[in-house]
Amino acid sequence: MEITEIKIFPVNEDKLKAYVTIIFENCFVVRDLKIINGNTGLFVAMPSKKRKDGTFRDIAHPLNSEMRNSMEKLILKSYEEELKKMTAAAHKSMEALSGQKRNYDDDDH
Repeated sequence: MEITEIKIFPVNEDKLKAYVTIIFENCFVVRDLKIINGNTGLFVAMPSKKRKDGTFRDIAHPLNSEMRNSMEKLILKSYEEELKKMTAAAHKSMEALSGQKRNYDDDDH
């Protein structure tokens, strides 16, 4: 089963770094995966539901470690790419603001 699309939705929280939506074979979507910053680095948590006893149970998850590792690798790669895009966009915005400030400072008042 091939992942055909990964959508990353970064958040600015301590441990939670992003929500993720993945699409398989252009026909099956799984939402609310999470990228978590754990004790040993980033990992992908599957969507889960809180049970009456207070524990959480995955709603959807890979059935073997090969699929889990493959998914995690692709998702974390997409996350890093999204962070690069956001950083580049922030730099462009800062450059644009800096240029506007220079133009404003250069104007005769």
